[in-house]
Amino acid sequence: MERFFRNLKSEWTPQIGYASFAEAKASIIDYIIGYYSQVRPHTHNAGMTPNVAEEKYWVEYNSVAKIT
Repeated sequence: MERFFRNLKSEWTPQIGYASFAEAKASIIDYIIGYYSQVRPHTHNAGMTPNVAEEKYWVEYNSVAKIT
């Protein structure tokens, strides 16, 4: 979480801050949903975005038990 907030502050938040709470909320939501999860590569995920890594996980997922 600390790294996430560091990245949010350094990559997205303007140095002068936001004019209002509503502006901050909209901008941070755009960062999380639009950039951080869909565009920004993560070294922990071998350079993949979180959305791509999760999709890959579920494609490769094998359940422990089979329903017969």
